Amino acid sequence: MPGHDHHHDHPGHQHGPGGHHHHDHAPPAGFDGAFAIGSALNACFVLAEVVFGFAAHSVALLADAAHNLGDVLGLLLAWWAAWLGRRHPTQSRTYGYGRSSILASLTNAVVLLVGVGGITVEAVRRLIEGVPAGDVGGRTVMLVAAAGIVVNGGTALLFAKGRGGDLNVRGAFLHMAADAAVSVGVVLSGFVILTTGWAWLDPLVSLGIAALILVSTWSLLRDSLNLAMDKVPENVDAARVQAFLAELPGVTGVHDLHIWALSTTHTALTVHLVRPNAGTDDAFVHGACRDLRERFGIGHATMQIEDGDPAHFCTLAPADVV
Repeated sequence: MPGHDHHHDHPGHQHGPGGHHHHDHAPPAGFDGAFAIGSALNACFVLAEVVFGFAAHSVALLADAAHNLGDVLGLLLAWWAAWLGRRHPTQSRTYGYGRSSILASLTNAVVLLVGVGGITVEAVRRLIEGVPAGDVGGRTVMLVAAAGIVVNGGTALLFAKGRGGDLNVRGAFLHMAADAAVSVGVVLSGFVILTTGWAWLDPLVSLGIAALILVSTWSLLRDSLNLAMDKVPENVDAARVQAFLAELPGVTGVHDLHIWALSTTHTALTVHLVRPNAGTDDAFVHGACRDLRERFGIGHATMQIEDGDPAHFCTLAPADVV
């Protein structure tokens, strides 16, 4: 009997838990224009926030610029993932280029955390030393942040149509919509500074924005590290997968089960199944892989079928052996 039975479902599609169909690759070429426009608009806005932030002595604007720089990096990352997702595997890169998006996410998180640190130090310094009345240009802060509402809201609308059918597009939409709301907060702080002269409110708002970036970036860092270290994806219950495999017809043992992410959206599995005297059974493998895809969202499954002969014990059977 052949030592391995393999099944590779089409890498371009995947079913989520419960059999709900969704694409498991990056957005198609049809969204390249949206990514290009969104990235350009946000890059120009970040530059404007930096220039006017220094001119108006506003740490809040500089903090929001750091936040929006994260938007630019996130959009470019999603765009890059879309491009890489359309590239075919090669003889030297047999799994394709999905891991590139994981490494890019990790880099993105580290850069943003460094930016948060710098903004926090400056804001705390200004709170301790005090901000002279009139030192913060409230009108400038309001005008630039209002432009941010337009830029972020407009970019969100670019992805509104596709947010229901693609997780990457949905993530871009939600991120930009949330940032439009952050810009509203900056506008309000600028208004209060303009009408009351409370310049100390500017570094206080910048600390709030830094905290928001920290919360969102920390989860990005954690998730990126988990994927880079081959942790089972959060949407997959490994115990349920093992129980499902153990209940398959003719299976008396399950070992060497591995579940990991090929990319941020594509999950793979390898496993050894003991099926005494079963022989080669393509229908069994095909059905098992179909159910793994539909129930657990695992679109790339490879199975090794064994007879369980004690004379040829599998050295990978112990749970502590990788």
